[in-house]
Amino acid sequence: MRVAILFTDGVGVGPRDPATNPLTRADYLLSQFSDGSGTALPPSGVRHDVDTTFGVPGRPQSASNQTAIFTGRPAPVLLGRHVLGYPNAPLKGLLAAHSIVRTLTESGRTATFANAYPAGYLDALGLKRRPSVGADIQIPPRFLRKLKPSASTLAMSAAGVELRTLDDARNAEGLTHDVDGSSAARRKLVVPLRSPEAAAAIFWKLSADFTLFEHYLADEAGHAQDLAAAEKALSTFDAFARAVIAHRPADCVVLICSDHGNVEDLSTRGHTLNPVSVLSFGEARFPALQTVADVGSTALCVLGVSA
Repeated sequence: MRVAILFTDGVGVGPRDPATNPLTRADYLLSQFSDGSGTALPPSGVRHDVDTTFGVPGRPQSASNQTAIFTGRPAPVLLGRHVLGYPNAPLKGLLAAHSIVRTLTESGRTATFANAYPAGYLDALGLKRRPSVGADIQIPPRFLRKLKPSASTLAMSAAGVELRTLDDARNAEGLTHDVDGSSAARRKLVVPLRSPEAAAAIFWKLSADFTLFEHYLADEAGHAQDLAAAEKALSTFDAFARAVIAHRPADCVVLICSDHGNVEDLSTRGHTLNPVSVLSFGEARFPALQTVADVGSTALCVLGVSA
């Protein structure tokens, strides 16, 4: 078996309230609600609502919960708190030692990250990357100290996986974080514009035993309380996810997941305490999911790799 994870930041399970929840405005795959209702899933699809708080006081945050996903370990419990933004030193240590990507590659399985980044950005972070003709961006020296790697890139780097550059996106060997290239193009990056369906075809072309794609625009829209941006992010990701599922190989399990709630409640700029829905597609048996950390352990389970 193989595993593909489509990770989208900041999408939780909230009330079916059109005034505050943009997930009510269309039948997205992630239009799943706290009363148990929600969009019917394609064949083999199963909804698993999981906890994001780990019983730790405070609102769940990206750094600690994404570390939990990519290590299969309860990072907020281990640190005793939630950590926002980018991994701090203890979280970096967890990712270096317990990245699920490192675990599976050390067991002989292959892994790849579909996202493509500007080469200059990866170089500034000191992350291993694939070849690139140019840098695409130059980071001014005064900003270098502010740059921090994400949990996803650290999980891949712990396994020695080379990250994709925008050359890969231009050569149909990688995807921009926004799926269709529109957001990257607005930032003056030279990238192709693609339909979600074309992006899904590229995703499967480059897939390995373990394949990851990361999308974070829904979380940005939630923080901005921007309904139009939320609908754009949700609809684009949904079209991409549906195309990925429609062309899923029989030997692959697809997991769609988030790290915490946010966009499902535009009445606030902050993250929510809501659970998130993990959606699984494929014929595979695995233990019940209870927290977001179980996404990582489930991936290892499906791949037949012991943590």
